[in-house]
Amino acid sequence: MTRSVDRAFTALNAGFTEVDLDRSRRYRRPGYALEATGLSLDLLVLALAAFGPLGDALFSPLEGLPWWGAALVYPALLVVVLATVALPIRVWTGWARERRFGLSTQSLAGWFGDRAKSLAVEIVLTAAVLGGLVALAHKLPDAWPAVAAPAAAATVVLLAFAPPVALEPIFNRFEPLADERLAGELRALADRAGVPIRDVLVADASRRTRKQNAYVSGLGSTRRVVVFDTLLDAVGARQLKLVVAHELGHRRDGHVAKLTAAGAVGMAGADAPGDPRIVPFVLVAGLVLQLALLPLASAVSRRFERAADRASLDLTHDLEAFEEAHRELARTNISDLDPSRAVYLTIFTHPTSPERIAAARAWGEA
Repeated sequence: MTRSVDRAFTALNAGFTEVDLDRSRRYRRPGYALEATGLSLDLLVLALAAFGPLGDALFSPLEGLPWWGAALVYPALLVVVLATVALPIRVWTGWARERRFGLSTQSLAGWFGDRAKSLAVEIVLTAAVLGGLVALAHKLPDAWPAVAAPAAAATVVLLAFAPPVALEPIFNRFEPLADERLAGELRALADRAGVPIRDVLVADASRRTRKQNAYVSGLGSTRRVVVFDTLLDAVGARQLKLVVAHELGHRRDGHVAKLTAAGAVGMAGADAPGDPRIVPFVLVAGLVLQLALLPLASAVSRRFERAADRASLDLTHDLEAFEEAHRELARTNISDLDPSRAVYLTIFTHPTSPERIAAARAWGEA
């Protein structure tokens, strides 16, 4: 109880209100239980496929296919089953709740359209990656780990480059930032951060949500700053530069590269004998490992976020804009302002907005 009171006091001290606290609790708290239920269902489905009758039921229709065909189709079937089982939860968390709290601007048909696109992308990527690993193990039964390790690592790196070129245009339309002066200031900010960018683009996020965001995507020649039109319309230039500076801080400090390297190592360590039936074992082992490492991964992510916050302040020297931007983002996106300790330690990838504001004030006093 004391920790909860302390967090609430911290939120109020950071400029939030009791109304903000109540709204964030009503929006966020039911979702945690449903997300946990969704993960449990994923684990159950994969366990039934790996150790129970579901695997045989899904694989039996593929018996007539060549091994490489089964290696591609079987992962796709598993992805479809997982998506189908989780659909009621996804409808509530991804659309019904968003509409209830005034965040979604989509019709249910539009939401299903986006889900269909996401599912198609997930099917292609899962089939390609797992099917590729099975193919290597089938063709090179003795030497495949030596080949698969660099191949898997290269796949992770490739996926870091791919979103701006191949994936993001599937879901959004992008236009160059019309305010050339502001675009120039953002490019200059990126240069000061040592992270030169190619483009400053605006994404039409408002056609599906009122949430606000900005990000830096791509690597090397594909790197660009993307600003949600919802954020561009809601904040001034100082706040926008502060948010972009945070994203540039991630790139300056190599957070994306470190996470990409960690993913590459994880992929390189995967084991996949040359039999398509191994796919659910690989997936269930990966999910169990992911859950086991979740507190550590969340702690690392929060550390990266704090570093990026400091970078945004070092680059802009604008404490007032920091506070205004993070209050605006927290209110509009309905961030959890006072999570329980268990939730915070397990799944919180960012410090709370009150924590971030308190840390920024400490930076200003240093």
